[in-house]
Amino acid sequence: MTLFFRRFAANRGALAGLVLLGIVVLVACLASFWYEESPWAMVAQPLLPPFTEAGYPLGTDMLGRDLAAGLAYGARVSLMIGLISTLVAVLFGIVVGALAGYNGGRIDDLLMRCTEFFQTIPQLAMAMVLVAIFKPSLYSIVGAIAVVSWPPVARLVRSEFMTLKQREFVQAAIVIGQTPARIIVTQILPNAASPIIVTASLMTATAILTESALSFLGLGDRNLMSWGYIIGASRTMLREAPLMSLWPGLAIMLTVLAINLIGEGLNDALNPQLRKRGE
Repeated sequence: MTLFFRRFAANRGALAGLVLLGIVVLVACLASFWYEESPWAMVAQPLLPPFTEAGYPLGTDMLGRDLAAGLAYGARVSLMIGLISTLVAVLFGIVVGALAGYNGGRIDDLLMRCTEFFQTIPQLAMAMVLVAIFKPSLYSIVGAIAVVSWPPVARLVRSEFMTLKQREFVQAAIVIGQTPARIIVTQILPNAASPIIVTASLMTATAILTESALSFLGLGDRNLMSWGYIIGASRTMLREAPLMSLWPGLAIMLTVLAINLIGEGLNDALNPQLRKRGE
């Protein structure tokens, strides 16, 4: 564990991403403490310029809603959707990939054909269709993002399982009579965890972008303030108040950048041999 932290800390970009993501998480956690009123509340004069009043440092939108409060609550929504949808997608992808890679044969063919079917459809288009069918809500957005995100995990896990099941420790477990389920959980999966963790970190960033795109297109949960919704609502005010779109855009960019930097650091820490080969 100490070696892992040393390798991770050696990547300055990863440390910067960790600090940046920590700030975003802190803002999301303290949103209710800093802004007791709802982010939907009209609290001041519409289109108040940034840095003109202490109570509204980022100004207000066309309805007089506090943009800083919207960004704080939007951080909570974006991170929550990104993490939950990634968790669901990773768990489902692990199950599919493990069954396909360990069993092989017809089971592998059937599961991989299903995986390829989902991969042939553009992710955003499929997510839009699913959210539109089940009506925009937190649950439909999380489910749609999870549905379009699991195939890469399944293929990765399948590849790892097909390699690891030939190793001596797995063959020894089979010889002593361990059940396939126990072999998968205790022998193979722990040794395949490193690439799965790295992939999950990058998937979280993609999930945040997908949620922002859905909200921008009007398919977000109308009861939740999100960064994508703020950008979508302010696109008609680009000439009068361009900063309304700039703040949430910067928040999305910095959060996704932070997660990608952390993913790169995890890759260096968990797979040091890959970094040496790249150099």
